[in-house]
Amino acid sequence: MIREVQTGDIGALCAIYNHYVDNSIVTFETSPISEDNMAETIVTAGPHLPWLVWVDPGTERVTGYAACSAWKSRCAYQHSLETTVYLEHGFVGQGTGTLLYRELLARIKDAGYHTALGGIALPNPACIALHEKLGFEKVAQLKEVGYKFGKWVDVGYWQKLL
Repeated sequence: MIREVQTGDIGALCAIYNHYVDNSIVTFETSPISEDNMAETIVTAGPHLPWLVWVDPGTERVTGYAACSAWKSRCAYQHSLETTVYLEHGFVGQGTGTLLYRELLARIKDAGYHTALGGIALPNPACIALHEKLGFEKVAQLKEVGYKFGKWVDVGYWQKLL
């Protein structure tokens, strides 16, 4: 079930995100974030930008989320958003990410946004497949812009015109 994020979800969002902080290159955070940091991120996005959670019907727990943020701070970028989806590690590959992302894209399109951008640390075939399944196309690749776990990491950008 998809719903908007609530204050009580912050701990679950941190647990989901911090797994990727500690175990992968998909985020360039290098230290786990606190619940205060996560709450501030949501508040900073503002009430006009959706943060959606997936509540697993079997467990009634939040096991994934999709969110967006401003692409850049300059006024001319106001119609473009960076989008993301994170799933609890054991819930990847079950279609939840697709459902969350489709709902997020529908909401931002209905709100009048024009472009969705997804930044993907490479390699990440599953994330690339998700974006392309939803109509994103690769538009850029930045070489060695991140350094994590002792290696340089490229970032690709996928774009979808809404």
